[in-house]
Amino acid sequence: MHDPHPVGHYADQRGKRWAKRLGQLRSRAAPPPMVVEGKLARVAGMTLEATGCEAALGARCLIETRGQESVEAEVVGFGADRLFLMPVAGLQGMQPNARVVPTATVASVAVGPELLGRVIDGAGDPLDGRGPLLCDERVSLDAEPINPLSREPISEPLDVGVRAINALLTAGRGQRLGLFAGSGIGKSSLLAMMTRFTRADVIVVGLVGERGREVKEFVEDNLGTAGLARAVVVATPADCSPLMRVHGAFTATAIAEYFRDQGKHVLLLMDSLTRFAQAQREIGLAIGEPPATKGYPPSVFARLPQLVERAGTGRRGQGSITAFYTVLAEGDDEQDPIVDAARAILDGHIMLSRPIAEGGIYPPIDIEPSVSRSMVRIAGPAQLQAAQRFREVYSYYMRHRDLITVGAYRAGADGQLDRAVQLWPKLEAFLKQSQHEPVSLEGSVEQLLALVTDEPAAEKPQAS
Repeated sequence: MHDPHPVGHYADQRGKRWAKRLGQLRSRAAPPPMVVEGKLARVAGMTLEATGCEAALGARCLIETRGQESVEAEVVGFGADRLFLMPVAGLQGMQPNARVVPTATVASVAVGPELLGRVIDGAGDPLDGRGPLLCDERVSLDAEPINPLSREPISEPLDVGVRAINALLTAGRGQRLGLFAGSGIGKSSLLAMMTRFTRADVIVVGLVGERGREVKEFVEDNLGTAGLARAVVVATPADCSPLMRVHGAFTATAIAEYFRDQGKHVLLLMDSLTRFAQAQREIGLAIGEPPATKGYPPSVFARLPQLVERAGTGRRGQGSITAFYTVLAEGDDEQDPIVDAARAILDGHIMLSRPIAEGGIYPPIDIEPSVSRSMVRIAGPAQLQAAQRFREVYSYYMRHRDLITVGAYRAGADGQLDRAVQLWPKLEAFLKQSQHEPVSLEGSVEQLLALVTDEPAAEKPQAS
């Protein structure tokens, strides 16, 4: 009699049951990894030293305080059997041998369209009192850089609403420029003009290490209700920890990258790159890094390009990040190491001059040393020729300005200087602009061409 259920059939069914059971076991959540806790061994300034635990650079640790609350700190270095930590906020309540518990978290920020119109700190927490951020996505502050060969070239001009920049230092979408000046010359005012006037889909403002009162002034006076609706402000004032100030710059950049990846044209304004470098200097020196140029350790000059290179054009189909970074020339020293380093890695630099500001010209842009490295790609031949002619006349006048001021200039002795003197009132009027009156890119170029066309006829040789 034939057996309807041969042995092979039962073996096959048993194998299927075991395979199903094995799949169920594998699908279970893996047990959490063991966490080796340590203790707080030393506090020196803003640096914490922990022993008995291990964590990677950039990882977060929780340190118990006297009130049984935890202070969050980030691993910024290690040596021998110790971790060097930097608190995200303050040091209040720290005590010897406090528990140090490594976590699996790293610095990140919530992103989404809900960020528009909000003011947040370097950790991504709201500062505007408008409730929590309801964003569904988070991104790391340390994003992977884009392959430079995958980036779209800079091919379109950007209208920033400032006549001198539009006509003589034309910026392109995806360009990175610096505003260089000493203290109190007008960097923030020029930045405010570009905030109001620039044609961009989204504006991300990073206020890093500046005075706390400037945050509210910038939001209310410079952005206003209409400007804030398309902007995100990241504020880490001077009283924040150095780690938070560094995170403020990277948070603003990460948010700008998110909107760029959504196909938006983003304007990133950071005030200031110097305060970012000073915060990194505090961290480096605190963990024992040797000082190099003017007290800045080598990590500062490594972090600057890591921050700046993340701005720029995106891949094909993405948007762009046009970035303006203010750079403080301490003591008006143009050879300051941060000034020199920033000038080398940016796509252009706009120099602001104290003597020009004292002469009543605002914005006080010094055209001679300023340059936009992308202008030759995006401006037409007529504009380039007119800008070159403007520079020639402007430079010749400035070289002889002292001679003119003391009354030693005599008309007729130098024809080129005569033309420069006659044109100077028009050049000066061209450079001046009210903070509340934008001038379009097209209007700026038209006014430049008209100015150069109206040069005195004495430039041409006289007929005999």
